[in-house]
Amino acid sequence: MGNRIRVSALSLRRRAGAGFAALLLVALASGTGARAAPSPSPAPSPSPTSWSSGVGDPGRLDPRITEIMRKPEYRHAQWGLLQTEPADGQVLHSLFPGQFFIPGSTAKLFAVSGTWRTLGTDHRFVTPVYAVGERTGATLTGDLDLVAQGDLTMGGRTRPDGTVAYTDLDHTYANDFPGATLTPENPLAGIDQLARQVRDSGITRVDGDVIVDSRLFAPDPVLDPTPTPLIINDNLIDLLTRPGDRAGADARLDWRPKAAPYRVTSTVKTVAAGKPTNVTVTAADGGTRIRLSGTIAADSEPLLRTSPITDPAAFGRTALIEALARAGVEVSAAATAPNPVARLPRDYDGRPRVAAYTSPPYEQYAKLILKVSHNLGANLGICLMAVTTGGNQCEDGFPVLAAFLDRAGVDRRQAELMDGRGGNPADRATPQALVQMLAYWQRTPDAQRFREALPILGVDGLLAENCRSCPARGKVFAKTGAAVGGDTLNDRLAVGAITIAGYLDKGGGRFDTFYAGVNGASTPTADPAGVLTIANDLALIAAYLQESP
Repeated sequence: MGNRIRVSALSLRRRAGAGFAALLLVALASGTGARAAPSPSPAPSPSPTSWSSGVGDPGRLDPRITEIMRKPEYRHAQWGLLQTEPADGQVLHSLFPGQFFIPGSTAKLFAVSGTWRTLGTDHRFVTPVYAVGERTGATLTGDLDLVAQGDLTMGGRTRPDGTVAYTDLDHTYANDFPGATLTPENPLAGIDQLARQVRDSGITRVDGDVIVDSRLFAPDPVLDPTPTPLIINDNLIDLLTRPGDRAGADARLDWRPKAAPYRVTSTVKTVAAGKPTNVTVTAADGGTRIRLSGTIAADSEPLLRTSPITDPAAFGRTALIEALARAGVEVSAAATAPNPVARLPRDYDGRPRVAAYTSPPYEQYAKLILKVSHNLGANLGICLMAVTTGGNQCEDGFPVLAAFLDRAGVDRRQAELMDGRGGNPADRATPQALVQMLAYWQRTPDAQRFREALPILGVDGLLAENCRSCPARGKVFAKTGAAVGGDTLNDRLAVGAITIAGYLDKGGGRFDTFYAGVNGASTPTADPAGVLTIANDLALIAAYLQESP
């Protein structure tokens, strides 16, 4: 299965208790081509009533698809399928199109679409710093206030050309799926840029404090992970462990972003090649004291883990004070003191703006969210839609999303959402609703941009490693989703859902919309590789739909 898919069954079981429903691990599957599935053992075929009028007609499905659906592991599962032509919406294949399915991360198609169209393709987040006080020459007697605007990356992923960098397996999944990697960009880039601008404004001393103003919206714990108005490095500390020179040597450690009072120590030891790699992360003192322990094999690739930044505003305040010092601006307040929000003014009318960081356009953020299944970014969209109403409660974003879906021609009665990422146990969506969402984009000037923001089969994102040499490579653009938990009773994994939805490039400028998903499957054992087998089946179904005439 490759080195990237060693996932702990215990981890999946524990996350099941928290309503784990995250990314589809198609990107980690070992399949490299759209080959036929293995010949199944004798098993019941899908009931003839499942093809009957009222629930859908699969049409003339590629026999390779029906062979997959009849595999023994799907004996108790429910399949859904829908494929339509773009010109007139003609249904080509249909199986339970109006039935609720657990969407997993295909729910991000709704949240990202709503945020994209509400904010606008070219919307940029402008995060200002105001001087609040009296200025005498190069000295500000008063405070510098950074007013957080909900920028997802604050420059931490921005390339020199203005695009947003991502890796196929994002660092936000590092604790669950080894193989996650970092982008090379400096996670404090936006903070550093603000500090330099303050110095360029002529200020070299602040007799006062630095404050992060996070009043844009109130964090909502129902959204997990919970968005905050200031986000730096996805509110994570990255911890990268490399083996030492020989067995018995201390492992090498690097971490980022570095800001007081965070301190990281490691007792990880290098063990002989082929021995188990097992690194544990613990945190204390509000998450500011991080310790790594365990072992790493001498032949191991660098191992990435993360630890949460528990107070993003306080972290941002400290990071900005330290960046100001690097830029030549002295601040009299201690860098590690609490964020003094009581000093914030009612508003900033008449206050001089001494710095501002401008983000890439939202289109780039949408691409990041969809390519890597970025959970924090998808949930953030709900809060950002709320802000457009003048409110600061994230739940106020759902009426905005509802109004958008109505305008887009999506029957929102066929969707049930409690978050933006598809991770709440209550989330449901029908194949019809997801295909309606996809069809909407084909009627807009941004059709190509949206399509290419999705993972591309065999090319990038969470579909990068699938079907790399099959005819459908590069011709399926699709968001993937999963809901996976534990079945302790039977010592196996309960696969609530594996789903995929997007576009099939049929040639000549025609892109069919499609959905394929299975609910209620299970793995033979507690080995997480069984989940990847199911995930690969869904990728193969998408490939076969594209290849079929």
